[in-house]
Amino acid sequence: MGAAGKGLGLLSMAALLASCGIAGTLDHEGAKVDWPAFWKGQKRTNQLNFANWPLYIDSEHGKTESLELFTTMTGIKVDYQPVIQADASFYATVEPELAAQEVTGYDIMVITNGWYFTQLVNNGFLIELDQSKLPNFAKYASSLVKDPSYDPGNKHSVTWQTGFTGIAYNTKMITREITSFNDLADPAFTGHVGMMNDNVELGSAALLRMGVDPVSSTPKQWRESTEWLKKQRPLVSGYYDQSYISHLENGDTWISQAYSGDIFQANLSGYPHLKYVTPKEGQIVWHDNMVIPRQSQNALSALSWMNFYYTPKIAGIVEDWVSYVCPVPEAQQYIRDVIKDPTVANSPLVFPSAESAKLSHGYYIYRDYDEYQTWNDVFNPIIES
Repeated sequence: MGAAGKGLGLLSMAALLASCGIAGTLDHEGAKVDWPAFWKGQKRTNQLNFANWPLYIDSEHGKTESLELFTTMTGIKVDYQPVIQADASFYATVEPELAAQEVTGYDIMVITNGWYFTQLVNNGFLIELDQSKLPNFAKYASSLVKDPSYDPGNKHSVTWQTGFTGIAYNTKMITREITSFNDLADPAFTGHVGMMNDNVELGSAALLRMGVDPVSSTPKQWRESTEWLKKQRPLVSGYYDQSYISHLENGDTWISQAYSGDIFQANLSGYPHLKYVTPKEGQIVWHDNMVIPRQSQNALSALSWMNFYYTPKIAGIVEDWVSYVCPVPEAQQYIRDVIKDPTVANSPLVFPSAESAKLSHGYYIYRDYDEYQTWNDVFNPIIES
């Protein structure tokens, strides 16, 4: 979502027309798809083409244990491609094939919940999952990733990884306790406050600060929330992309909006003085989701991987390397007892408490392009100013 505002300019006219919203999924003749019949007609293959983000799966000396175990158990070979740099640019790449009902070359794509995920669903570009083939998801998945507001019933997706967006601060520079979004507007930190240039994260934080759940917010509340952002603006040193973490590490920034996974990795990399905080007003929870595009040539292989991943062992192997918020709580015991990595197993940034989960809120779900553009019109001027 970080490139959402700029990324729209990359999309083809077909994508813009599609974004008006096509209700449901249609086949080549324009009829509704009979998904039970679709799955009944699928043939087993021994191939899986997996598109993901870079550095987002266990990888050691050129080997990926989780994928190798999958191939050993199922006979399915995996062509793993870390080709996704941003949701917007990746959507622009696959949209022409999806709109033309042609093969994208991928059987699993990992997409963050947000505008582009919604467009994939609304335009009928995704295969509806056969839940009967995902018993491990039903058994082991965290409540954080089941039945999400952006995909009720996990009709089209299961989560790959989850993360939180809250606040982080440098304890060498700030000695008092940080507890609230209001701390981002403390005059004592003038010139050392970082905010995100992702307008979804920026706007969601402003809404939470005023006690509004972004999921149920209104355009009127969006506009009201910018009053605080405007007052805060003189204190802000920058509206950052992923580079915010380097500013925290070198001390240029003392306090910033932050992703939980980034702070965990920074702590491991020699910056234990960086501390992540769940604000008392709440934090944003986001999900990167595995989906199957239409015209997938290996749909059963994709379901097999999804089911395989949702076990404590495989999720644990991946999580011990990735260290975001694990969608399989029982992987904690596997990491602790088998992998023997207490740092990951005992981290509340990987296995959050029930209290932390209760304080988590999702993004607003745009109902159409006009709403999406309204959000951009409200929050982009804050960043651009």
